[in-house]
Amino acid sequence: MKKIFIISGIVLLIDQASKILVKTNMYLGQEIYIFDWFRIFFIENPGMAFGLAIPGIYGKLLLMIFRLCIVAYGLYYIRNLVKKSDLPNGLLMSFGLILGGAIGNIIDGVFYGLIFGYDKLFYGRVVDMLSFPFFTTDLPNWLSFLEGSDGSFTFFAPIFNIADSAIFIGLFSLLLFYRKRFQ
Repeated sequence: MKKIFIISGIVLLIDQASKILVKTNMYLGQEIYIFDWFRIFFIENPGMAFGLAIPGIYGKLLLMIFRLCIVAYGLYYIRNLVKKSDLPNGLLMSFGLILGGAIGNIIDGVFYGLIFGYDKLFYGRVVDMLSFPFFTTDLPNWLSFLEGSDGSFTFFAPIFNIADSAIFIGLFSLLLFYRKRFQ
């Protein structure tokens, strides 16, 4: 368990430091070009992945409660798994990445509205800033539904954060290297 918490702590520290730096030094919608294919683009996500949200006044609260329950169950599951056997370091690192990323995004949603003075507890928005628009092109007419409002298609347009990256890498590693352990 110690290795999982160390990895989680590192992810959480890097994630929160990057979010606070962006939040306190950039304005919403500001974009800093690092390379043609890498930008720091400050947005805030009020919901979950890709900006999806549960509608209504209690939608955000339900989402936060769901996230907290998933993390609590994950901790319970990991604790029981660690007790049963000696787990490979890669598996422990995967769990640490997922846990650290999940907690990082939960902190945004629970506290940022209150800390930064735009809403109450549990109604914060997740800070996203990493953008890797590798290339932009025009698509054939039959693929026009994939195009943006300007009529072009950008490959890898999502904007995300360190926590999202950690969750993705952790889940991808679990599926790629350790899926047989969970069958």
